[in-house]
Amino acid sequence: MEKHPKTKMQNVKFSHVDEFWDFLPEDEKRISIRLKKLVMECLPLAKESLSFNVLYYKGNKMICFIWPSSILWGKNKTYEGVRFGLAYGNLVWDEQNFWDKGNRKQVVWKDFQHEKEIPVEELKFFLFQALEVDKEWKRIKP
Repeated sequence: MEKHPKTKMQNVKFSHVDEFWDFLPEDEKRISIRLKKLVMECLPLAKESLSFNVLYYKGNKMICFIWPSSILWGKNKTYEGVRFGLAYGNLVWDEQNFWDKGNRKQVVWKDFQHEKEIPVEELKFFLFQALEVDKEWKRIKP
């Protein structure tokens, strides 16, 4: 991992996923590991990659991400814990307004400050929906 002086939007630049894990404080690492296990349970064929120096999981398109707060976007930390989000959250059914949307039209997220806060069954419900949305992308390719 190296500090990345040219990129003003982020405080780090990882060349490998191991650097991501090594960088995280223990509390964020525990939450992130729990979320990763949940993603792999629900989306076993998803490919893990680094994008914006955080973990993204992809099928036909990006499905979800795990963004610890210690990996900044901008100069200041804007939340605590770990943000878990759906890349196409606007396409999942969320009648109870589970997800935070801010002023975003597509991406949705939820922040977790402790691994015990993670609502496993709710996230499974949404991950399976996100997987179905992702399968549709393959069907509409020319």
